[in-house]
Amino acid sequence: MNANILIIDDNQDIAQALQVLFTLNKLQCCLAYSPEEGLAQLQQQHFDLVIQDMNFTADTTSGEEGMQLFNDIRQITPDIPIILITAWTHLETAVELVKSGAADYLAKPWDDDKLLVTVNNLLELNELQDQQRQRAKRKHSQQLQLEQEYDLCAMQFRSDAMLQLLQMATQVAAADVPILITGPNGSGKEKIAEVVQANSSCKNGPFIKVNVGALSQDLLEAELFGAEAGSYTGANKTRIGRFERAHGGTLFLDEIGNLSMQGQAKLLRVLETGEFERIGGSQSIKVSVRIISATNTDIPQAIIDGNFREDLYYRLNVINLKLPPLNERKEDIFPLVDSLLAGQYQLSTSSRELLLAHDWPGNIRELLNTLKRAQLLCKDGIITEQHLGLELKITAKLAPKEDVTEQDVITAIKSSGGVISDAAKALGLSRSALYRRMKKFNIQYE
Repeated sequence: MNANILIIDDNQDIAQALQVLFTLNKLQCCLAYSPEEGLAQLQQQHFDLVIQDMNFTADTTSGEEGMQLFNDIRQITPDIPIILITAWTHLETAVELVKSGAADYLAKPWDDDKLLVTVNNLLELNELQDQQRQRAKRKHSQQLQLEQEYDLCAMQFRSDAMLQLLQMATQVAAADVPILITGPNGSGKEKIAEVVQANSSCKNGPFIKVNVGALSQDLLEAELFGAEAGSYTGANKTRIGRFERAHGGTLFLDEIGNLSMQGQAKLLRVLETGEFERIGGSQSIKVSVRIISATNTDIPQAIIDGNFREDLYYRLNVINLKLPPLNERKEDIFPLVDSLLAGQYQLSTSSRELLLAHDWPGNIRELLNTLKRAQLLCKDGIITEQHLGLELKITAKLAPKEDVTEQDVITAIKSSGGVISDAAKALGLSRSALYRRMKKFNIQYE
């Protein structure tokens, strides 16, 4: 570990004693004998840890100089760990600073072994946090670049899963090939289809949507392909189908798994030739339509059961965009919530915890309905746990902290939406202990 420690203490004997201790243990350090000198060094080079005294003026024991130095350091490097060198006369001040974000305090005289353990732990923790910050920064940069280059239709997200999905969706949008979007109900498949359409070569053409699952089999084919007058009871005039209306644009077929076998045969022909006939008609109609379909059905199993044509599946599934459920990308919850609440409501701490802990079987649709309910019941602008009306399922507790496994850590981080402090709390660990286990198991999480 190539760490660089800054020691700020006007007592040269103390500063040099610490320097010798760290040098013997292969830790690089620099000395500063005044707050001004220490702050100047912080602005000139990178440090991984600061050890600072609390008093710098003779006969001063209030600790006010140390408090000012602490705050000045935070202004320059907000995330650097700081250890305070203190005496019993101003121990309370050091404790208050620890509550304000200082990493630890060092009482005089100190124990060398304990100090080294503390320093090494803080350096490891800072290294892991720095890696996490760098990964988060890179991901944020990728998201901004994606938003600048493509029309994301105001999608709100923060998870890796959605970033990767949208990168793929925008990459294939310009290609005139069928796309199949799979995922559970309410997860946002139609929104992904909108993103594909908005970035396609036919973005200025019509974007026609049809929920195949909402139509009866009797009406479905007429809805898709149209019908000639008199072709069935009640067909008093020619009906223009969705395929004709989508000519020159995109047709989005939601719940494609519910299409009848006869409808599947016609759809396959359209995909192969671009032609079809209206119900009751004999004249072939040629269209140029980009097909985006979506389903929550297990199509491969439907093929085995004889309910879906295998050849049609391969035609529709040239590009497969798999949309994960909301409970597998909980980092997206609060961006979605912030967008839906539009700054008019705030969430209490307990309600935020409940939103993260809930399993969301109804996905984004359930989240939207939950927030609408909360807005109706909330009178003072603060949404509480009671306003949400969610029932939290009791789940099995994780292993005791001494038995925490790699899978426990991964599960806790995902369940907490990537919030390390919440994951640590769920595991019964401190943040630093969780970071150490992440390093031990080589878990790289953004």
